[in-house]
Amino acid sequence: MNTKIFLSLAAATLITLTGCGTNPTNAQVGTAAGAVLGGVAGNAVFGGTLGTVGGAAAGAVIGNEVGKKR
Repeated sequence: MNTKIFLSLAAATLITLTGCGTNPTNAQVGTAAGAVLGGVAGNAVFGGTLGTVGGAAAGAVIGNEVGKKR
């Protein structure tokens, strides 16, 4: 069990650090910000996991489009 947790943590760390290789574009920043804000709003309005995931997905799409226009 500890091995699975360690490998999952190592993989998540590697993925996170890989994203730090270059400066993010405005579309990437917009996507991340939109996903976070959409997830919070979806959870507040609809509650539960489905509301959070749906809000995050919608926020990511909207944030990406807004970021492209900057």
